[in-house]
Amino acid sequence: MEYSCVLYLWKHEYFIYLGYSRINLTMREASFIERNKEKWLSIENNLTNKDKVDPDILASNYIELTNDLAYAQTFYARSKTKQYLNELAIRAHQLVFRDQKSSNNKILYFFRYEVFEAIWTIRKPLLYSLLLFVLASVIGFVSSHYDEDFVRLIMGDHYVNMTIENIKSGNPAAVYQQGSDWGGALAITINNVKVAFYAFILGVFVSVGTGYILFSNGIMVGAFHYLFYKYDVLQEAMTAIWIHGTIELSVIVIAGGCGIAMGNGILFPASFTRLESFKRAAKQATKVLISTVPFFIVAGSLEGFVTRYYQVSLGLCISIIIVSAVAIVYFYVVKPKQMALKYGWK
Repeated sequence: MEYSCVLYLWKHEYFIYLGYSRINLTMREASFIERNKEKWLSIENNLTNKDKVDPDILASNYIELTNDLAYAQTFYARSKTKQYLNELAIRAHQLVFRDQKSSNNKILYFFRYEVFEAIWTIRKPLLYSLLLFVLASVIGFVSSHYDEDFVRLIMGDHYVNMTIENIKSGNPAAVYQQGSDWGGALAITINNVKVAFYAFILGVFVSVGTGYILFSNGIMVGAFHYLFYKYDVLQEAMTAIWIHGTIELSVIVIAGGCGIAMGNGILFPASFTRLESFKRAAKQATKVLISTVPFFIVAGSLEGFVTRYYQVSLGLCISIIIVSAVAIVYFYVVKPKQMALKYGWK
């Protein structure tokens, strides 16, 4: 008798729990609909009046729909909300990609729209990457100032001795004049891409691997600059180093930001499963990483073909550095912010 009573109570509590869970899930879905219904109605109106709507806005609508659909598939897989969003996403997909059948159009669309949204999405990891790299560079510079052996520890005796000899001979950046133009450009580009790839892919180790790459490279940059500062040729050396270094170091930092974004996708999944959060973060980070490839090619070309002639014209060196800095800031800071304001990206 006592066992039967206990069993009855357990079943009773279990069904109450199931009922509570369903009510809670329904309330969450209602809240999800309430937060987004005006946006969905606006998107539906845009799809209906497609000829009067900017194609970029339709593209933004499509991305928002796919994000909401992914959320609905995760939490409300059997609901009418998911079915509604799925139908709306199909309509948006057909409109967005109907005029993008050729690969050229897809590439153009990627660089005109997708990459800037991806940059905006991972803007915080990009900032963290920059701060970590700058901090490491300062530590490398200061450590070299207080410990004379620190530069040799980081750069190696051979490289330090060679650089000192170049400084004494009146050509502090002579290291960039070694080898052929084409060979140097190709080797440098491959090496830079390799460093960026490591900074990106090591993000899967919850950002720790990426942090190591950024920190070690930052330390190296700081120690390298101190060596020229110590011998009072920093200004001259910087006109050579930063011809290619402006883009080269910037895209390494950007690749590091992509790695941190991937790691954060694992560490901070928010309302998604860790796997789903990681996949979404990796997708956005990969888009940003792909956007750095042209910049790496430009940086390698500058280092192979231009840096070696840094002593020819100071004005030309400064002009290249300024143009490079403006290009990076515009592409990865200004343009994404402009588009975020235009399309209402969060």
